Amino acid sequence: MKLLFACGGTAGHINPAIAMANYIKARHPQAEILFAGNPKGMEARLVPKAGYTFAPIEIMGFQRKPSWFNFKYNIRAVGCLALSWGRSKRLIQGFDPDVIVGTGGYVSGPILREGAKLGYKTITHESNAFPGVTTKLLARTADKVLISVEEAKRYLPHGREYVVTGNPVREEIFFANREKAREKLGISKEQVCIVSFGGSLGARRINDAVVGLIAWERRQGEGRFYHIHATGSYEKERFREALKQEGIPLESLGLDIREYINDMPDCLAAADLVIARSGAMTLSELEASGTASILIPSPNVAENHQYHNAMVLAEHEAAVVIEEKDLTRQLLEKTVEGLCAHPDTLKRLGKNAQAMAITDANQRIYEQILSLMEQKKIS
Repeated sequence: MKLLFACGGTAGHINPAIAMANYIKARHPQAEILFAGNPKGMEARLVPKAGYTFAPIEIMGFQRKPSWFNFKYNIRAVGCLALSWGRSKRLIQGFDPDVIVGTGGYVSGPILREGAKLGYKTITHESNAFPGVTTKLLARTADKVLISVEEAKRYLPHGREYVVTGNPVREEIFFANREKAREKLGISKEQVCIVSFGGSLGARRINDAVVGLIAWERRQGEGRFYHIHATGSYEKERFREALKQEGIPLESLGLDIREYINDMPDCLAAADLVIARSGAMTLSELEASGTASILIPSPNVAENHQYHNAMVLAEHEAAVVIEEKDLTRQLLEKTVEGLCAHPDTLKRLGKNAQAMAITDANQRIYEQILSLMEQKKIS
């Protein structure tokens, strides 16, 4: 078995591909797996760290906001795109995979399109409720188009068969135990546990609102809340300074401030409420853990896809959504206060989220890959 994964740009494109590869490798230890991505992208770091061979191929996405800088950037992007077809062809023919799998991001486009032209079997997987431009283009040529939620079909070309697989989620998320997680983190049974984060780099608007929320929590009485917050790497020092100005020591009882959450399975299991962005993988993990959430979609992403992701949960009464343009300290405090005053509402949001979880996403994707390999043998 030889598989070529094409992914890049964001962790939301890279991590699903790594999860798929891990699932396949566990069942086929002799499988040859190669990842292709941008040498300057996150994939160049995350893929080798996961133990897989990485083939760099320079492909740049296009900037959509009009500016002189973006105009010059897009000229370079056109040049990269023109060269990418030949680079993709050499990469594919050199590795000669059984199946090419794309999980989104601009690097997927040229590799899967060239693979299809060369007669290779191709699969594209879309993790968001609102498919990106790459998926919309590949939906016309890929042998199989996999989507994470039924709602994504609305935005894709008609006349094709789409397979709903969900997003691959780490198995630890499903099996984490609430009592053990809270004991490990030092959270008492009586405390309301809130987990908040805005991404690996941080989100200034969320961080500012969370400072106000933590100040409000302190006023409710020390010991009532246990708050775990990830500032992100860019916001670490600014967040700490903001807490200091509020008169809140970092070492306060029931306060755990970090740059990044490395033990997400335990934190989600322990949480009564999560405050977060609405990237596709975050939502899949919230569903898998059955955790209530306040979602604040990032407005700075392609085609506002995080808003569409969040609204899928909101329509199923599985989350509360606050758009960033409306986010204030006061609104976040009021929303959290309202939810915490009604524990049954928190439980209902969590149960509704869990009902949306697709627990066998890896298996579904694996079966689609195997079916294409069988077609290749027959042909």
